[in-house]
Parts: sequence; C-alpha cells; structure tokens
Amino acid sequence: MTKAELFENILNSIVEGIIMIDSEARIVFMNKQASLILGTPLSQAVGRYVVDAIPNTRLHIVLKTGVPETDRIQQLGHTQIITSRVPIRDSSGKVIGAVAIFRDITSAQKMAEEVTNLRQMEALLKAIIESTSDAISVADENGIIVIVNKAYTKITGYSANEVIGKPATVDIAQGESMHIKVAKTKQPIYGVRMLVGPGKREVIVDVTPLFVKGEFKGSVGVIHDVSEIVRLNRELDEVKRLIRKIGARYTFDDVVAESPKMKIALTQAMKVAQTPATVLLRGESGTGKELFAHAIHNASDRRDRPFVSVNCAAIPESILESELFGYTSGAFTGAKKEGKKGLLEEAQHGTVFFDEIGKMPLTLQPKLLRFLENREIVPVGETKVVKIDARIIAATNMDLEKMVQQGTFLPDLYFRLNVFPIFLPPLRERKEDIPTLVLYIIKKLNQEYGRTVEGISPEALSKLMGYDWPGNVRELENVIGRAMINMDPEEKVVRAHHLPPLKITYHPVELTVSGNLRDMVYNYERSVILKVLSENNWNVQKTAKSLGMSLRTLYYRMRILGIRRQGI
Repeated sequence: MTKAELFENILNSIVEGIIMIDSEARIVFMNKQASLILGTPLSQAVGRYVVDAIPNTRLHIVLKTGVPETDRIQQLGHTQIITSRVPIRDSSGKVIGAVAIFRDITSAQKMAEEVTNLRQMEALLKAIIESTSDAISVADENGIIVIVNKAYTKITGYSANEVIGKPATVDIAQGESMHIKVAKTKQPIYGVRMLVGPGKREVIVDVTPLFVKGEFKGSVGVIHDVSEIVRLNRELDEVKRLIRKIGARYTFDDVVAESPKMKIALTQAMKVAQTPATVLLRGESGTGKELFAHAIHNASDRRDRPFVSVNCAAIPESILESELFGYTSGAFTGAKKEGKKGLLEEAQHGTVFFDEIGKMPLTLQPKLLRFLENREIVPVGETKVVKIDARIIAATNMDLEKMVQQGTFLPDLYFRLNVFPIFLPPLRERKEDIPTLVLYIIKKLNQEYGRTVEGISPEALSKLMGYDWPGNVRELENVIGRAMINMDPEEKVVRAHHLPPLKITYHPVELTVSGNLRDMVYNYERSVILKVLSENNWNVQKTAKSLGMSLRTLYYRMRILGIRRQGI
C-alpha cells in the first residue's frame, strides 16, 4: 500500500466529513463521511467546481481571502452541520487550496432542544405545584420524599430541607404513611384521615401511584387541611364552647423533660397511667397540666375510649349540675324533650378531666364526692341510678389544703382526689428545659403560621433564660409567637431584637455562657436569689414576694442551691 492509499484510508475512517479544493476551487478530495452527510456521490463531486457540487458552500471564499472560519453552523437541506474551513498554504505562505472539516449535528441539536423543553416543562410543573393551596408531597419508588411545596410547609410545619431525602413517615404524627402503602400495593388510596406535623393537624390524604412506561416510579400525595371544618362541626352549641369533649391529642412524647423536677413528674405520670387511680395534677397556670392529662389518658388502657374535659371555672354554676350529670325530659324549664346525657355518662369507659377543680362550686361538691365514692350518678329529674366507669384526672393551681381549712373545699372530696398527686414545676424552676421547649414551640408555630423558622440565636436564648416566666410555658409560647410575627419572611433565626420586651421582676444578673447548661442555670438562679436577698436585707418573706414565689418554695430553692440564711 502506497502512502497516498494509506492517507486516503485514514481520512475515510474518521467520523468527520472532509473536502479539499485546489487553487482553482475544484474538489480534489472528499472522504466517504462527507459523501454520506452531503448525500452526494464521490463521482459527482471530485473534479467539479466546489460551488457547483455543494450549494451555499464558503470554501471558495476561504480560498480567496485566506481567512479561516471555525465552528460555523450551516444548514444543508434537513441536515445541520458544524464546520471549520481552513486555507492550505505552501512553504512560502501562498494559498494553494482549502479544506473543510465538518460533522452532522442534527441529532445533537434535537437532543439539546428536547433538554430545553424538559427544563421548561419542569419549571412549569414546579410553578403549578407551588401555586396550589393543597399540600403536595412526592415520594420515589422506595417511599423517600423528593418534592414538597410551600403549602405542605404551611400545613405540616416542616420545611423542604427537613423532609426531602427522608422516609415518608417523617411528617406523620398519627397514622401510617400512604406513600409507603402505595409503594407496596401500586394502587391509589383516597380519603385517609391522619394527624401530621408537631401540632398534630388533622388532614385528609389522597395518594396516587406514578407510572412511567408501565414502570412504578413513585407516588403523589395531596394533603387537605380539614382541621377548621372538624373544629366547627364539634361546636354544636353554646355549652360546648365551654365544655370540650375531645380526643386526647398529646402523648408523653410531647413532654419536654430535661430538668430533674420535670423528669420526676414525667416518671410519676407514666407509672400511674398504667393504673385506674385518680390523679391530681398540681401546678401554676401554664405549666402543662392539660398536656399531662392527655398523655396519661393516651398511655392508659382507655386510650381508645372518650376523653372529656370539663373546665370547672368556665361553666355557669346554674347549669353545671345538669351538664355533668345529665337530665331527664321536663326536668326544668328549657330542658330538651328527650333529655340529655351528662358529661360523666358520655365519658363511660374513658377519662374525665376536671380542670380547675378548685373552682368547683361548694354546693355541687357533695354530689361529685358521691360519684367518686361509688361511681354512680343520678341525672337531674331522675330516680334511677346510672353506673359510670370513668377514670378521674383533676388539675388545679390553687392551694386546696388551705381551702379545706377555710371551709371552701370539702375535706372528703380533697382526699378522694388526692390519691396520686403530681406536682408540675413552674418554668422558672426548670430553666434547663427552655432551649428544647423553644425549638418545639418554633416547629409547632411554623405549622400554624406557615413559616420556616429554623432556630434561635444564643443572645435571644440568653434573654429568655434570664426571665422569670410568671406565665410559665404558655407565656413562653406567646413570646416566641410574637417574635416570629416580628420576623421578616426570609429570616430563619429568632434573634434578640425580635423578642417583645420582657418585664423583669428583679434586677437581672449577667448570664455567663460557659460550661454545660445545667451548671449555667444553677449558677444563674443562685446569683439571682442571693442578689434579691441582699437587696431585701435577707428578709426571706420580702424576697419571696419580689421573686413571685411562695415562702416554702424559696426555702426549698435556697436549700437546693446551698444558700444559708445570715446568722444561722
């Protein structure tokens, strides 16, 4: 094989088309790939003037100007090519010909257009998903969340960063994942009720499978918020705005207990929940007594039975008896013809929660006492006894022992209720819990407010740790809520300037951020008490009043913190 034949074979084996012309613009060589791309047989091209053989060519212009043209797009009928044209020079630099090297890019161009169309379609689909008021979540074939929209964050309280890449069970507070169920059955599921997010919002879920060319690729879930509808349906009349007959929403998982006192209360509650014993929850307003009542019910063998909550302070004394014990037809003016079942009877086999039991009218206490003694009631206007099987949980922020001494609370009723007392400490005595409580509240309010706040700054947390919290956890939740309202939508961290003014009931002591949290709280509390004692010339009664605590509590805290009275 000659060198010329070898050279020709090499040029015919490459994927680019090659055309060479001489000094007279006649084609002297064209390889096989060029013939295929142009659709021109070699016999009809070689030897011809390039303009005659190849329409709209510019090779003769490059020959004339000696200026190369690189990476030019050219349309040849239905074929699109990218070509480079280069002049050929002899040793003296004189142009003696030109060569064009080109490649068919028709298929590549179509692919690029398809990719562009896919990206436009993806952007359109994302805009559609974001514009709907229903929450949407998309999971892959393994039940892993891959897409959620803004409405999802508003309803569940979880941001996209918190759920994407995680199993579809991450947002469920009660119930099973429909994404995972659909992944198993490959069948759509409609109208499933469940609770989602830290706030346990009630929703209805529809989930349908996704198939691509017959192959299962995942599922799409649409979450409808029906909590408002359910709430309105439950408000049947005026009395039910005062007396709430509800299912217990909270469990012991909702209790934040990092401090020793709260751990003791939690342990006691978990133990007594397994028994039918009457429980008396003691503590200031806002310490979580209702939460504990719900959790005790949900941890008991009555969890699937009714949970009836009665606020003894909110119900007018004139109707309290008929609401608790029920009445028969014609029992009194205005009574329903068919009579009415009392709340105690509605709680049959379940739990009755008497909130603010210390405000139960004295005239009604004997009848409640009889029920606690023999578990029997007699509806108003009735003579027949009704047997009731209901667990009793009561709560109060009042000094029942003092009320017994004053004659405003029956001693026997007190002893019947005080079977298993649980003392819930005020927030000022469990400040170790504040950081965890703050994060829990932020997640809960994210769901309510439709925000995506992620945390709190050390400066803001220090400010919260330095406050006495007379309103306890309820006040803490209000403060965090106002702070989140003060934040701009794009802000993700609660900072000190977002917090509302906190009225300090004593001169604050600077909080030194060092060591572990428990030691910091211990030293801070000790410093505060010592400072206020000093300001009151070690008058313990004045100090207790300044700090907003009972004398007994102050003595207890002084003993725990190693503070000894002067002169002792």
